[in-house]
Amino acid sequence: MNAGQTLFAQVMEFVPWKIFGRIITRHQGDAGVRTLGCAEVFRVLAFAQLTWRESLRDIEVCLAANHAKLSHMGLTAPPARSTLADALNRRDWRIYHALVQRLIARARALYAHDPSVLDLDASVYALDATTIDLCLSLFEWAPFRTTKAAIKLHTLLDLRGAIPAFIHISDGKCHEVNVLDLLPVEAGAFYVMDRGYLDFARLYALQQAGAFFVTRAKAGMDARRVYSMPTDRGGGVICDQRILLNGLYPARYYPDHLRRVRYKDPESGKTLIFLTNNTRLPALTIAALYKSRWQVELFFKWIKQHLRIQRFLGTSENAVKTQIWCAVATYVLIAIVKKELQLPGSLYQWLQILSVSIFEKTPISCALQPDRTAVNCLDSANQLILLDI
Repeated sequence: MNAGQTLFAQVMEFVPWKIFGRIITRHQGDAGVRTLGCAEVFRVLAFAQLTWRESLRDIEVCLAANHAKLSHMGLTAPPARSTLADALNRRDWRIYHALVQRLIARARALYAHDPSVLDLDASVYALDATTIDLCLSLFEWAPFRTTKAAIKLHTLLDLRGAIPAFIHISDGKCHEVNVLDLLPVEAGAFYVMDRGYLDFARLYALQQAGAFFVTRAKAGMDARRVYSMPTDRGGGVICDQRILLNGLYPARYYPDHLRRVRYKDPESGKTLIFLTNNTRLPALTIAALYKSRWQVELFFKWIKQHLRIQRFLGTSENAVKTQIWCAVATYVLIAIVKKELQLPGSLYQWLQILSVSIFEKTPISCALQPDRTAVNCLDSANQLILLDI
């Protein structure tokens, strides 16, 4: 790593620029573009994410104030607000979506050897969605309520490394269960989801693909017990049963046996009913798998707090999706840098350091080391004063 480069330039070295260039060419992203091509837009938006810029004016002023350092960012001049606004509306968001897919594949390969959830010899994914509220008068393309607009981020989170394996952006009216039709299904993997995804036809398709699911049963689910397995109630498992669905359509959509685990949480005292197609794992492991689903909720909370995905730089659909995909790319990129360089600290610490030291010329590996300047100043106070004026 060149110590003469800024921290931002060192982070940008981990972007697969050749692959990104081929993606831009495939989508003809820079056709007819004079200034601020697709790659430059990504650099500017990554800078905005890392330094918490909240508006086009913020970006313009901050980049203009560091005019001499823009060459380290890959920019020739600070972009004007109007130029950046036009770029957000016209550069195809699918270019940045394709870049995210490349970065995710690289990050998941790096984190593949991390400890798995509950030491299982299989991948565990948590599926959920979060809603980002918008103003209906400005974002008419994203209807949600009568007087409100919104978009949803449907995320399949790989619990090994907290890397999103799949993200889909939809308007607020899209129901979460529809995303099951878009999921890339991995045979032998576990998909953990809440009862909002309880659709027997889609769950049966997961089983036919060789995957396992863990979800919760809805109240009043019509099913009959086939037989019961012995359980130890001391651990909180009330019953472990094999069931068949009643009713014409449920029985047709899911004709095989389901496993129903009734579990009483010793901490809250709440009784939960889990449904799964896995018959080998202990019942307590099924309950623990569902509990691990909470990590996707923490992921949503984290990205809303530390990424700029709730205040948008443009109001068009293309501008909003471009900003979100660049934000996700920045998150995954920092995770790649941290893993490849074996950096200490958390992602939160690195985002905070980069936000205030983005133009510092220091190796990334030294950025978390304490500053010795303050120590030297304290030591100098003990020196004799030769002249007392």
